[in-house]
Amino acid sequence: MSGVAAYDCQSPPCDRSDRNSPSVAPLTVFCDFDGPIVDVSKRYYTTYKLALADTQSAYQAKGITLPIQQLEKQQFWQMKQDRVADEEIALRSGLQGEPIKFFLARVLEIVNQPLLLHLDKLQPGVHWALATLHSHGIRLILVTLRCQKQAEQILRNYGLTRLFSGIYGTYDHQAAYRNNAQVKQQLLAQALTEQDFFSLNPQSVWMIGDTEADLLAAQSVSIPTVALTCGIRSYRYLQQFQPNHTCYDLLTATDYLLDKFKQKNNHL
Repeated sequence: MSGVAAYDCQSPPCDRSDRNSPSVAPLTVFCDFDGPIVDVSKRYYTTYKLALADTQSAYQAKGITLPIQQLEKQQFWQMKQDRVADEEIALRSGLQGEPIKFFLARVLEIVNQPLLLHLDKLQPGVHWALATLHSHGIRLILVTLRCQKQAEQILRNYGLTRLFSGIYGTYDHQAAYRNNAQVKQQLLAQALTEQDFFSLNPQSVWMIGDTEADLLAAQSVSIPTVALTCGIRSYRYLQQFQPNHTCYDLLTATDYLLDKFKQKNNHL
């Protein structure tokens, strides 16, 4: 787990009438990285295909032909969104026994290689969504299981770093793929402490995420949640964790939070 990188956040030109009003309560949004901000589906599917091909080649070298049946991307991604285990994905791809272990080890070996990381792309509308939230005086804090250096580099590449008042990530390159809810909870707890959460009105804090790790971490400290279905979990899977609201992507989540923000302050 890592510390925080804080940045000087200057808003783009905007109407700051809400921000300057003394009656407006500040809003803080904790946001996940993979899923809400970055689309990892191409990298994960490419990792699957390469690991499957490597497994086939390794056993062919031993004189063993494996009855491999590669899944189409849509089928693979639907299984990932329903949180089907990689072992089951391997079985449905024609692997059994020891080849499954080889396949799983190969996935972990290559999923974070630089040649695959470049396949990650920003989700549509992320620039607009983040800039809009920031321009309304909403404090944005990134809390991610992604390796912190990777997250920081991607944000710098897209000119998004200045929009965040804090970035919390890990030192573990495998943490994001494993999606450990306990590690996410620890990161969020660190962010809450260092960002002076306990001086805030809990009703003015939200979490945006696309996995059970995000929802469970937020719920452990009574933070309301917006679940996104554009990431690595499906609507059906996410509903069992009872998010406060469900949206497709960060754009629709932004509209929802701004509406809540305005409604709340209109009643002050």
